[in-house]
Amino acid sequence: MKSEDKIKKAQLQIPVKNIKIHQPNQVETYQPRDQIYVRKVSGIFQLLRQRMNFFFLALFAVLPWLRYNDHQAILFDIAEQRFTLFGLTLWPQDLTLLAWLCILSAFLLFFVTTFLGRVWCGYLCPQTVWTFIFIWFEEKIEGTANQRKKLDSRELDFDKFWRKALKHTCWLFFSILTALTFVGYFAPVDEVFIDFFTFQASFALAATVWFFAFCTYGNAGWMREIMCLHMCPYARFQSAMFDKDTLTVSYDFNRGESRGARSRKIAHESLELGDCIDCNLCVQVCPTGIDIRNGLQYECINCGACVDACDGVMDKMNYPKGLIRYTTEHELQGKKVHFIRSKLVGYAIVLLVMCSLLVLEIVNRAPVTMDIIRDRNELAKEKFNGDIENVYTLKILNKSQTDNVYRLSVKGIENTKWHGEQEVMVKAAAVYTLPMSLSVDPYELKGYMTDISFVIELVSEEDDVSLEHESRFFNKR
Repeated sequence: MKSEDKIKKAQLQIPVKNIKIHQPNQVETYQPRDQIYVRKVSGIFQLLRQRMNFFFLALFAVLPWLRYNDHQAILFDIAEQRFTLFGLTLWPQDLTLLAWLCILSAFLLFFVTTFLGRVWCGYLCPQTVWTFIFIWFEEKIEGTANQRKKLDSRELDFDKFWRKALKHTCWLFFSILTALTFVGYFAPVDEVFIDFFTFQASFALAATVWFFAFCTYGNAGWMREIMCLHMCPYARFQSAMFDKDTLTVSYDFNRGESRGARSRKIAHESLELGDCIDCNLCVQVCPTGIDIRNGLQYECINCGACVDACDGVMDKMNYPKGLIRYTTEHELQGKKVHFIRSKLVGYAIVLLVMCSLLVLEIVNRAPVTMDIIRDRNELAKEKFNGDIENVYTLKILNKSQTDNVYRLSVKGIENTKWHGEQEVMVKAAAVYTLPMSLSVDPYELKGYMTDISFVIELVSEEDDVSLEHESRFFNKR
């Protein structure tokens, strides 16, 4: 019998109680959200998720504390308008690097989604990671899913009060630590912690910490799946990247239907039942509360919790594992799976091109830049000896993380006189402002305006860094 015929036959055998019939004159009203009590489950995918969550959570907590060349290794200093990434300092002039990085991240997300579905949400998304951490606090303080449900349904007593109070205290404290660590990426992390806990933080710093703490507490403690179902845009456009060879968590309809309870001692084939015993464990362990047996749904975050729960049941029933598994639509239909396909290859090529362009941009990045500002009040003036003088302000930006001495000169006009410093020391990741002027004998000028170039050179025996910046020299009319 063909797979399509099996599906039609199985659909006819689904109990009527599971089918919702919409009445034409029925008025649909808003139904408030039922709280989801996520049941704990163990298995290979949950172990993998926990290990990955722990690794990236530890990375998030440790990175701001790393030191490099006597400064914070990673610091996105918005006030000073510079980003520090170990030995690389980025300024507003380097925003093209940030643009390349954002484009690269987008195409990497497209590539992973096309290949593995919404696996980012299940294993790496901060919303999912922090949600499971908050659920862990619930399990340790309030007990299992059934115990938590009973606790919420009974009247307030001392036992319920202290458990709820302790849980929310842990949530709040962890949220504050999260906010402090996050703010530590944008301000010196040691000062952030010291000033906050000694009540010496500025209003802006304290308000920022409490804002992000409130967001963490609300998102991971109260909203949870609401963020994934209704607020995250990724859930809405992921279907545009899916195809029939994308690996997603799926229920094997042909093998599982018709579902129903049975004894392990009785062969289910004699009862004309599939492998699904309708235990609903796949629903109880789902963090978004969906039933994967209803087919692929945008709410599924591909965390694999239902896979581990179902595999455990299959083991107890002595059935083969994989009733719910990571698979593709083509595999479920008995067709050949194409893991290497045109869309995936296209994303891989774009990723390679983007990575190459990003590396090229970093390699060709100038370690020093110079801006030239002319005196707008008077373009040119005549000195007492008859020379023509132009006034400039040079802003020298040292993008490196070492103090450097630079030599300045000008070319384009013969016998130019430089008035001001010609060798300046610029501190690491700092801007040096140099007011100066040029004067020229008017006989050296061939017209009202002459093109010139300011040259800046690094005074060092090891490095050969030279940069030219075009400008203009004006004559008196």
